Amino acid sequence: MTRPTRVGLRGLVAALSFLTRLPVPSGRDPAGDAGAGELGRSVVWFPVVGAVLGAISFGAARAAGPHVSAATLAVTLVALHAALTGGLHLDGLADTFDAWGGGRGDRARMLEIMRDSRIGAHGAAALALLLIAKVVAVHDLLARGTLWPLVAGPIAARWAVVPLIVLFPYARPNGLGTAFHAERRLFHVLIASALAAPAVLVWGAPALRACGAALAVQVGIALALAPRLGGLTGDVYGAAIEIGELAFWVTAL
Repeated sequence: MTRPTRVGLRGLVAALSFLTRLPVPSGRDPAGDAGAGELGRSVVWFPVVGAVLGAISFGAARAAGPHVSAATLAVTLVALHAALTGGLHLDGLADTFDAWGGGRGDRARMLEIMRDSRIGAHGAAALALLLIAKVVAVHDLLARGTLWPLVAGPIAARWAVVPLIVLFPYARPNGLGTAFHAERRLFHVLIASALAAPAVLVWGAPALRACGAALAVQVGIALALAPRLGGLTGDVYGAAIEIGELAFWVTAL
């Protein structure tokens, strides 16, 4: 009875370590390295990581709201979210759009561009537009006094990426994403959905609609890129999370 609990908690720690820059343990097992398998199975905890990020944003909004303007607070919250994730998903967004715009449909070239650490015009434009859109969306939420999407949006975006990891092939023979793909199981989607469900149950129909929008956008990204890449990559997962989060906030408005 205790062994599955330990493994599950290590998966949560692995998910937090991978998706955030929060000061949590590295995810190592006392008997040795937790390994790629533990990281791969940690996908079920992605919605919980989203809940942690959302709770921090919500707390910051409540604490700073009476003291600063909505515009200033919106910029601060978007910057805080980027800092908490270490810009991981934003980097994926930039790489994905550089590959999409500069690869011209050539699979090998697109994958090569994604590995390039430099940012190009397509990636820079996508990054700037996404951050501007996020600031505007958060500003509108704050102006309306509607704070629950700050919590639910990160949950939904990280939940909706789990079906992409499980159902679509991985585009590379190696890479960090292979850990997730090698351990993928259909029941991981079910567990992640069960962990994300309270966000829908608490906030009802508006949250359900916004979750549907996030899922539709993220699946749409996967369907558009998988045929060109021969699957998905970690960069695509990151881009899907960022755009899905934005879609949730816009729909919640």
